[in-house]
Amino acid sequence: MAAKAEEYDSSEIRVLEGLEPVRLRPGMYIGSTGYDGLHHLIKEIADNAIDEAIAGYCNRVDITILKDGGIRIDDNGRGIPVDIHPKTKKSTLETVLTVLHAGGKFGDGGYKVSSGLHGVGSSVVNALSTHMDAEVYRDGKTHHIEFDLGKPTMDLKITKGSPRESGTSITFYPDPSIFKETTTFDYNWVSNYARHQAYLTKGVLITVTDERTGAHESFYFEGGIKSYVKRLNNGKEVLSDDIFYVERQVNDSIIEIALQYNDSFAETLKPFANNVLTPDGGMHVVGFRTGLTRTVNDYARKNGLLKEKEDNLTGDDIKEGLTAVVLVKLPDPQFEGQTKNKLGNPEVRGYVDKVMTEYFGYYLEENPAIAKKIVNKATLAARARKAARAARDNVIRKGAFEGLNLPSKLADCSSRNREDCELFIVEGNSAAGSAKEGRNPQIQAILPLRGKVLNTERARLDKMLANQELVSLIKGLGVGIGEQFNISGLRYDKIIFMTDADVDCLHIATLLMTFFFRYMPQVIEEGHVYLAKPPLFGLIKGTGNTRKIDYVYDEVALENKLTKKIEERKKAGTKIDDSQERFKQAGYTAQQRFKGLGEMDAKQLWETTMDPENRILVKVHVEDAEKADAVFTKLMGDQVELRKNFIQAGAASVNLDDLDF
Repeated sequence: MAAKAEEYDSSEIRVLEGLEPVRLRPGMYIGSTGYDGLHHLIKEIADNAIDEAIAGYCNRVDITILKDGGIRIDDNGRGIPVDIHPKTKKSTLETVLTVLHAGGKFGDGGYKVSSGLHGVGSSVVNALSTHMDAEVYRDGKTHHIEFDLGKPTMDLKITKGSPRESGTSITFYPDPSIFKETTTFDYNWVSNYARHQAYLTKGVLITVTDERTGAHESFYFEGGIKSYVKRLNNGKEVLSDDIFYVERQVNDSIIEIALQYNDSFAETLKPFANNVLTPDGGMHVVGFRTGLTRTVNDYARKNGLLKEKEDNLTGDDIKEGLTAVVLVKLPDPQFEGQTKNKLGNPEVRGYVDKVMTEYFGYYLEENPAIAKKIVNKATLAARARKAARAARDNVIRKGAFEGLNLPSKLADCSSRNREDCELFIVEGNSAAGSAKEGRNPQIQAILPLRGKVLNTERARLDKMLANQELVSLIKGLGVGIGEQFNISGLRYDKIIFMTDADVDCLHIATLLMTFFFRYMPQVIEEGHVYLAKPPLFGLIKGTGNTRKIDYVYDEVALENKLTKKIEERKKAGTKIDDSQERFKQAGYTAQQRFKGLGEMDAKQLWETTMDPENRILVKVHVEDAEKADAVFTKLMGDQVELRKNFIQAGAASVNLDDLDF
């Protein structure tokens, strides 16, 4: 018998009005309501100021983190229009801040080029803020309006006089009921954003001020993306001090490219569309790579640098050691989604290819010494690629990650559900033995390492595949390497470096992070890499069956714990003997310092470092890829002076667990 249908009519259909959709589904508009989404609010407002700069109407943008937790963004552009909008019958300022898809990004009367696409940025920020305050300076007057939760709390107020000839000032406070993770803005994020925008917009001064701490920075780069390339190559040995640069207009779009080669094996490519970083690339990247590969091969053939029977250099060969910034400005960018990770305009591919082929071709012809170095570097890369392919075929064949082909030293887990599985990479036989004995064999696998792995910062793939420790790691992970890398093959959700806390073992962890950052960055980006944090101390109370151990993870925590215990005992009336050691004053019978994981038995290692209920794991994530690249270059590169200066500057306070990339 069929169930009786419930009443279903027009009353069940909800129509969302105004900014309701934004508050109901904020992730659709800003990507997330966590750290990234919070800071995306800054970007939406500041990008509008940058659009004024791109259009030539603004040469200064000021971003201030206020003491009370808000953000103020000021510019000296034309100021948002304040006249009555013919459609909404409200001031254009109120319309822009309260109506989705209202802005200067549409039609022919606004911006020819803008970083905004949907015209939702300002209104979305307003909707997700407890309070917004907007001031516009035009025609010698100040126009002021305020909002709570996206709704105006006053009519537009106009007063004579203004602090500047023209411009806009927006202040907003993120809503903690939306941003439940945090509403505290990160100065480093704001600083990095401002620096990038200053590189991408020549002749614009961008300042950042943090009223909470007094920090202040100003960014201004006359060289634009040439200055950006120079910064990206800082600390690296470049093939030539000269930086190739071109800026050309093709139809209604502007193509700007800067590049320079260094002697490393990694590529650094920063693609932007209308000043928006597109980390997933897009048509401008395809056009750039096509033009670069064709131009280098044509030059090499024409000048006899490639023999007649030699194969053409591949794009992978030519990108080795390349640092490039590709910036396109176009009137109608087709981004994928509001967060704009990829550019889809098909015509841009041809525009960039054309500019790259023509002008980089001229550059190579006019600079034969540089051209020869570029071709020679790519030729060496091609030889290494072929050697690496041969080496890879020997150690990573189809099906090599299954069953008997897994490395013999790997103590695998029994589960085949990746989401449940963890791989502990452990240095030393004694620690590995305790880990194997103490683990949960269903979900936890153990891969022991012998000593320090190869420094992959200065090693090509062919040399890397001759290192047995790295080969075992690659096999165990299941993702392949180089051309065969495929993240879908990853066999473990968590890859955990479990090393001692001494200098040698921190170096091992750094070597492992270098390997993942350079050859498997997607594994880090998707949140699979962790550092285990074993305790440094065990505070023992009682003996035999009543024996209990409190584990403490660093010296500061130890002192805090002992102080607290001593104070508690004093309040309880316990007489404290000041001549005793601190741990005895706190009521403990003994104190143990763990010099290494090997000193722990299987039960202790499980309780402190492997048990998901009690352990401390530090996720490795890259907040600023440029900063991370610079750190790895300094720490693991071949310029000793850079490494020495870095170590001397931070030796007293450095803790690998706290390194913020």
